Amino acid sequence: MQFAPTVPKHRGGGRLRGMQQGDLPYRGAVPWFDELQSMLPDLLLPMRSPARRIHTILALAALLFSAVPAMAQVTPQVASQLTSQVTSQVTSQVTSQVTWQMTTEYPENNISGIGLTTFADRVAARTNGFVSVTNAFDNQLKITSGEMPRASLDGRIAGGDAFAGALSGLAPVLGFSTLPFVVQSVDIARAANLRARPLYEKALAARGLKLLYLTIWPATGLWSDRALAGADDLPKLDLRAYDANSSEVMKAAGANAQVLPMDAALAGLREHRLNAFLTSGDGGAGRKLWDFLPYFTAINYAMPVSIAFVRNEAFAALPEPMQREVLTAAAETEQSQLALLAHRTAENYARMRENGVHIAEPAPPSLVAALRMAATGTIAAWEAQAGADAAAIVEWTKQQ
Repeated sequence: MQFAPTVPKHRGGGRLRGMQQGDLPYRGAVPWFDELQSMLPDLLLPMRSPARRIHTILALAALLFSAVPAMAQVTPQVASQLTSQVTSQVTSQVTSQVTWQMTTEYPENNISGIGLTTFADRVAARTNGFVSVTNAFDNQLKITSGEMPRASLDGRIAGGDAFAGALSGLAPVLGFSTLPFVVQSVDIARAANLRARPLYEKALAARGLKLLYLTIWPATGLWSDRALAGADDLPKLDLRAYDANSSEVMKAAGANAQVLPMDAALAGLREHRLNAFLTSGDGGAGRKLWDFLPYFTAINYAMPVSIAFVRNEAFAALPEPMQREVLTAAAETEQSQLALLAHRTAENYARMRENGVHIAEPAPPSLVAALRMAATGTIAAWEAQAGADAAAIVEWTKQQ
């Protein structure tokens, strides 16, 4: 028995692209093939398993080759053209793949680098390779955290994992996690960032970016080339700060501070223009700061976050099933990063001590008191700039 397709009524007057009206003696057949073509993405893209896609191809091929002979009014030449075009579209749907280039200015073994590696693995598994994430570490692409949003919008990268403090120029709320002496524990950091997350998402969305996941870093401390006995040692420091807020605090406390991306800051160390770094043990361990700065004072300044994001257009271009899988992969990455944090400080400290770093924990009380005093004006100014919703999160955090 020969298969005779039911041809839908012509709804749009359209014809197969690349064919002229005179080529189609039986125009009623054309919408049927148009319908088939329009259905292909919906049929194939959710089928992430190669085996399921192959099965679908074979079924469509059988349908196609049984249907064409039944349409007697269609000439062999037209039938051949129809078959070729549909087969080509099937093939392109099966072999299509999306690649996202992402970056971080930190090493692969740093907590930011680990997050990108985990995300790439989870995305590949969740989408069965339909979405592939290619990562660049250690600022290989020469794009700092502060430059990542523009680079993403310009198409140089799809997205990246950026240190949040460096993004505060986009919107003050993105600097929440680097406020001094506000967040003092992992549990508080998690709860406070959960409250701040909608504000982060809104700030990024307004600039064409989509938040994927957050990474909470170990607590920030002071690396230096000398032991710090108290507040009187602060004016002796030529210090790298990691954002505008931390620079202001350190200056108010008497240090000579400047905001520098990691590459420039490491160059300053090698050239002996800097003798101190404000960063976590994680960032320092990854960068081997102990070669220059063998003292670490655990001032517990902040527990900053880095924010992984992608360009909105890149995300929106994915089929809906793929979008869901990518967001699931991002949520899994965030949970994995949080679990990693539980033992990260102890592991960093052990590695630092193995490399001759002297860790002062707790920090000298007069040093911490001076920094806390210097921080009050910076926090108040940030609250005024960031708005009432952001300020309310700060006040909630202080009460915990």
